[in-house]
Amino acid sequence: MQGIFIIFNFFKKIIGVVSESVETDIEPEATAVRIYTRSEHSISRSQISEHALKVLYQLKKSGYDSYLVGGCVRDLLLGREPKDFDVVTNATPEQIKKVFRNCRLIGRRFRLAHIYFGRDYIEVATFRRVADSEDDEQQVYANGQLLRDNIYGTLEEDVWRRDFTVNALYYNIRDFSVVDYTGGMVDHTAGVIKLIGDPATRYREDPVRMLRAVRFAVKLGFNIDHETQKPLMELSQLLHTIPSARLYEEFLKLFMFGYGLQTFEMLRHYGLFGALFPAVERNLEHEAHGFPKLFIAKALENSDVRVAEGLPVTPYFLLSVFLWGAVQDLAKQKIQEGLPATPAHQIAASEIISEQVKRIAFPKFMGIAMRDVWYLQSRFGQRTGARPFKLLTHPRFKAAFDFLVLRAAAGDVDAELVEWWQAFQAAEDNEQSAMTQPGHAKKDAPRRRYRNKNYRNKSKANRTPKELHD
Repeated sequence: MQGIFIIFNFFKKIIGVVSESVETDIEPEATAVRIYTRSEHSISRSQISEHALKVLYQLKKSGYDSYLVGGCVRDLLLGREPKDFDVVTNATPEQIKKVFRNCRLIGRRFRLAHIYFGRDYIEVATFRRVADSEDDEQQVYANGQLLRDNIYGTLEEDVWRRDFTVNALYYNIRDFSVVDYTGGMVDHTAGVIKLIGDPATRYREDPVRMLRAVRFAVKLGFNIDHETQKPLMELSQLLHTIPSARLYEEFLKLFMFGYGLQTFEMLRHYGLFGALFPAVERNLEHEAHGFPKLFIAKALENSDVRVAEGLPVTPYFLLSVFLWGAVQDLAKQKIQEGLPATPAHQIAASEIISEQVKRIAFPKFMGIAMRDVWYLQSRFGQRTGARPFKLLTHPRFKAAFDFLVLRAAAGDVDAELVEWWQAFQAAEDNEQSAMTQPGHAKKDAPRRRYRNKNYRNKSKANRTPKELHD
């Protein structure tokens, strides 16, 4: 009997025909919903942000339903500290604003309320539902992508607007239970990322869901459900319809939070990386001697270690690593066409950056920084006279040197060049002067005097760049 109601609910959500009479005719215990009581899950109020609890309780006190939903519930069940706490309610944005004096309404595609506590805020959304085709409040592109979706509904209807089952779990502040309409708790326990509804349709509604599937799988250590992963390669080109500014935000989420290397491998596996970095993918397809894939892998591995150690990672550095091989390839073509080396590299850098920024709209200053890092690579070979001293004073020297170290580790440049610059940076003034004399032999280089004993104890073979920022 329960199976009949599950099937009924499924088709009810798919066709979007939900009437008040149908909802009231179905007894709560007869629906597909599963309520996990406080004793059946591991979430405690002590794990929840104080500000989020204030919002939940104030909405409840004002007569509205209020739930935590999404990633915060998913992460709390894993015993992790959520980055954000998102609240959903049956109150409209205007009603929420009346409840909270510290509220600001934002958004056009999705109307949201931000409840501010100093610099921090809790995001509150109103339950939404699937629209009827004639509903003016939902606008859809010809390819199925949603442009605006402000059609409010009930909790039961809101569930089917969520993307993945593990993100469709609701923590109820009234009785501290977890409400599950989609089998998300079962998938959570099994470690599976599964889309709600037909995967191809859901990806067309919002192609960024393809990137989110990969990101959640890597971040959580979950597997992607077979049906969920099936359309990825076929629909990857839909990412071209996403604004480049939004893809820059996704780039940061994908690569800047400690899972960059695994994310890179999985994006390539599903054919999604090329939609983000077309020039890089072309370069990777005909890589020579493992480069530039090895170069990119070492940079991402290093960045992941830095994140794990609580150290900062700079987006422009990773972008410069990704695009380096493509710039070199294009520069070689231009040199073969008769251009001198320096202008060939400058023009190649401009063309690759121009192409890339159409896909991922990184800020202009990052493009300038990337050019500096690339340009300084040629200056590391100039080790006589005043040139090494001038290079040391360049604002982008540290990033450029770390870039050089990665190139050496990937076999793109002689390791002796890195060793010379390491020794030059550690040497005293008179030793530096001697090292920059014409004809100075490698065997005559002074013994290095390290300023950091931890660095001194590290073997040459295991040295990696410790600074990926200026």
